[in-house]
Amino acid sequence: EGKLIIFSVLSAKAIRDYIYTFVSRTNTCGELRSAHVGQKVTLYGWVQYQRQGLFLVLRDFHGLTQVIIPQDEVSATKELLSNAPVESVVRVTGTVSPRPLGQQNPKMPTGDIEVKAETAEILNSCKKLPFEIKDFIKKSEALRMQYRYLDLRSSRLQANLRLRSGVVMRMREYLCNLHGEGLLAGAKEFLVPSREAGKFYSLPQSPQQFKQLLMIGGLDRYFQVARCYRDEGSRPDRQPEFTQIDIEMSFVDQAGIQRLIEGLLQHSWPEDRGSIVTPFPSMTYEEALAEYGTDKPDTRFGMKIVDISDVLRGSNIHFVQNALSYPHGSIRAICIPQGMVSDARTSSLLTKFLGEKKQSELIQALNMQEDDVVLLAAGEHKQCSALGALRLLSADLLEAAGLTLRDPTAFHFLWVVDFPLFLPKAENPTELESAHHPFTAPHPSDASLLYSDPTKVRSQHYDLVLNGNEVGGGSIRIHSAEQQRFVLEKVLKEDSEVLSHLIEALEFGAPPHGGIALGLDRLISLIVDAPSIRDVIAFPKSFRGRDLMGNAPDYVTPEELEPYHIQVSWPLEEKEAKKN
Repeated sequence: EGKLIIFSVLSAKAIRDYIYTFVSRTNTCGELRSAHVGQKVTLYGWVQYQRQGLFLVLRDFHGLTQVIIPQDEVSATKELLSNAPVESVVRVTGTVSPRPLGQQNPKMPTGDIEVKAETAEILNSCKKLPFEIKDFIKKSEALRMQYRYLDLRSSRLQANLRLRSGVVMRMREYLCNLHGEGLLAGAKEFLVPSREAGKFYSLPQSPQQFKQLLMIGGLDRYFQVARCYRDEGSRPDRQPEFTQIDIEMSFVDQAGIQRLIEGLLQHSWPEDRGSIVTPFPSMTYEEALAEYGTDKPDTRFGMKIVDISDVLRGSNIHFVQNALSYPHGSIRAICIPQGMVSDARTSSLLTKFLGEKKQSELIQALNMQEDDVVLLAAGEHKQCSALGALRLLSADLLEAAGLTLRDPTAFHFLWVVDFPLFLPKAENPTELESAHHPFTAPHPSDASLLYSDPTKVRSQHYDLVLNGNEVGGGSIRIHSAEQQRFVLEKVLKEDSEVLSHLIEALEFGAPPHGGIALGLDRLISLIVDAPSIRDVIAFPKSFRGRDLMGNAPDYVTPEELEPYHIQVSWPLEEKEAKKN
């Protein structure tokens, strides 16, 4: 009240000059151009390459600069730079000069100039490296994890992290400035000991609950860039520690959240990766399974699954009639275009049992062409998922043989909707479990079925799929305490007392609300076409979930465990190993 606030907008040059008042370098290694010729500069960086005492290439996070080593025999600078080990950190002061005619390097942003060194200092000498810091050098993942701080010097990883940072910055801008979300904190579940005997911190679906409680608290909109932890094995697209863009909103429906995410991705999409078109197409869960055999279909290529039951129904083929005798039995197929490229053994006994009319109907149903291969699956339940896996495997084989099915520069987003609310448990099909999580609201059209036939209820759950990979998932939440209690106790047969705080909160005027979480690591890895999410995380865990650099997890002493009232029971063989 009564205060005058003055905003000052600084130019890019003013910001740069301000930043450099705190460092002793005058420029970065990626900054110098022909306009700097004649200027005296001080650069700091790592020795990337040195050639016969004539010149070296200096590298920092921003780029590369060629430094000319003085050739005066009594020059201390020549002696120092000629003998500096690769990857040593050095400071070089010299004058920017144009490269001699014909020696410019158009592939380097700084390729028109070089710095003639006058003085230099080795700030830290590098010992023998466990591997060369070059992108094309093959090294084991274990070695990369052990020396992650060296692996991070590679241009590929630095480019991945720089792109990741830019995407996140634009996501924050979109959610904070353009849509007014707030930034608050959350957590994820691991079993954590406390200093109270026998008590641990462990809350199922921790972040999910607190996101909902924020909406009940009237905060209306929320997002965070959340570090999450899951006690699970590591895969190329998953590891125990990962990052999510976590969003929750009140008074919103499924379409509203989808529009927000489409706008978020469009706003934050890297410019050099082309553009993405919104709105994204949508497909039901049933359609995805029927046509692609998976709930995360790769729509960059065809080869859809086709039901050919009616075509083969009148045939005398035993396995066909056997499959069709079941209540939900069917015959399904995929047609692999030019499949003979990957497998020349295409003759089939099936054609011997089909007359010309049936063969013609089959060719028409599958739109078969010469040199195509057809794969069939017969059964009652899982033939679609089997064909879905074969569809992807066939695409891999065709591309390995030189055919292009999936454009590596294409990004096909897809919403998958109308999931079942519940699925049979794998270990006991007579019992049900949540397909997403137990707080997911039923589809409005199916709400009455929740109490009469929960197996037929569709959910307000939606997944975002990119090129056959799930990159996000969310749902509209249950905001009725009565409905939430019924789902937990009557359908899932769970003890609702564990979640009594949430159910009680729903009784105090909970607004309709919903949310979504995007897997940031997986999204960035797809954008840069990395084979693993570990290539877009600064300090990831290994494939087995270990930190090979810090050697964690590790053993602790009984004295360290004492405050937590924990004793470790060792298997006999491990006891003997520790003794030795």
